[in-house]
Amino acid sequence: MQKKHLFAAVGLISIGILFGVVLVTNLQSISVSKLFAADVKLGSDKAPIVTDQSVKMLNNAFVAASKAVSPTVVSITVKSERKGRIQSQQDLGPFEDMFPFFEFKSPNQDKNGALPPAESSGSGVFVTPDGYIVTNNHVVENAKEITVTTSNAKEYKAKLIGTDPLTDLALIKVEGIGFPTAHFAKAEQVQVGEWVIAVGNPLGLRSTVTQGIVSAIGRGQLNLSNNNYAVENFIQTDAAINPGNSGGGLFNLEGSLVGINTAIATRTGGYMGYGFAIPIDIVQSVIMDLIEDGKIDRGYIGVSIRTVDETTSKAVNLDKVQGVFVESIIKGSPAEKAGIEQGDIILELDGTHINSSNELQGKIVLRRAGETIKIKLFRDGKIIEKSVKLLPRDGTDVASGESVTPSKKDEDKNEPVNFDKLGFTVMPLDAKVKENLDVTDGAYISSVQQAGPAARKGITTNGVIVSVSGQAVKSVAELKKIIDSKKPGEAVLLKIKYKDSMRAIPLGIPENNS
Repeated sequence: MQKKHLFAAVGLISIGILFGVVLVTNLQSISVSKLFAADVKLGSDKAPIVTDQSVKMLNNAFVAASKAVSPTVVSITVKSERKGRIQSQQDLGPFEDMFPFFEFKSPNQDKNGALPPAESSGSGVFVTPDGYIVTNNHVVENAKEITVTTSNAKEYKAKLIGTDPLTDLALIKVEGIGFPTAHFAKAEQVQVGEWVIAVGNPLGLRSTVTQGIVSAIGRGQLNLSNNNYAVENFIQTDAAINPGNSGGGLFNLEGSLVGINTAIATRTGGYMGYGFAIPIDIVQSVIMDLIEDGKIDRGYIGVSIRTVDETTSKAVNLDKVQGVFVESIIKGSPAEKAGIEQGDIILELDGTHINSSNELQGKIVLRRAGETIKIKLFRDGKIIEKSVKLLPRDGTDVASGESVTPSKKDEDKNEPVNFDKLGFTVMPLDAKVKENLDVTDGAYISSVQQAGPAARKGITTNGVIVSVSGQAVKSVAELKKIIDSKKPGEAVLLKIKYKDSMRAIPLGIPENNS
């Protein structure tokens, strides 16, 4: 009986061993997790949307353009002497933070109380295979040391070749050959609504690509510079641009460079939907000048201008709103020599219609000193043509006014008059005003209301109104009589004599003007 039980036990053990050998052999190719885990299936078998072929093509176009142009864009780090204080964003207006357009590191003083060099960053674009790079003037302004980092993380010390503050462009160079070079688009082919990509190094993030469209072209009157002759003829885009993008490229989907990113409109210091780029035709012109000799050989006309609006067209009896109004002329300038006068309306330049002041600036900035341009203008109801030979700048761009305080003596026996609805007050001339401004008759502008109609048109104090719509002003009383004779909705053209300039300014007549 015991033998039977022994044989049974041995049999069971043998069967167990055999089963175990077979089981282990089969499990060599089976995951333990599969043996004991539940049968889990992650994700769907297919995408929920079948992408249209046109969408795939557009996506591929963005990918291809980004890959092609990113190597042409570099990161620029600048060390410069620290000056002044860093403003808080609360102190800035919507455009004031555009220049400078890069971030500063916190200013830690050394043991002697001296501030270390400021470190700032921006972007640039290779424009030649031998290392010329275009960037913004405000990126490299006052630079003591410039370092360039390419998209493949190679670093180079760069040399400043030249700058052009009026366009906010600069040219630097690194030593080497075979650098990837941007292809230039044709400026006249850039269209509102076309897709573009902005490539740069915002907020320290290398080789960043953002996309958007061209929101507007010929955007100006942003007052980004204190220089009245600064060129503002920007491409506006909604591609995201942030501090550090300055000097980077704005490219179309063919991978061609359409502009150099330069500024943003913001109240926070960051992207709020609007960015601005310098058009490629201006970029090319500046680059060629700077490569040639490191200087700008640009011609100038010598006029202060503003875009014609409805008030201006009424003031000069122009049948429609068009052209550029000549507000003042620099003494001895090409404009004066050619016979252009205050109050003229420039309609065309070399056969091309001009519809804004920044458009005229954008055309002139492409011309060199010594060239002759043809200007068609409107004056006293007639169309006149003038030939203007552009001259090089002599460093004196804008005539400056000198503050003059009139005495209380009322020489012309007229009382001061406050044109409240127009936003300014005039007083009779005294001997000191006559001597300082070299006038014999007129009405002295003693005050201008902030943000009033006169101020918005650019009228300032310390000038003498010498005529209204071609009618000479002999006294304050006569000025009041002329303006009172105008009906609400009409406009007048004031000629105002300042210390070193004569300005023509159109002004609309509201109700109850005095």
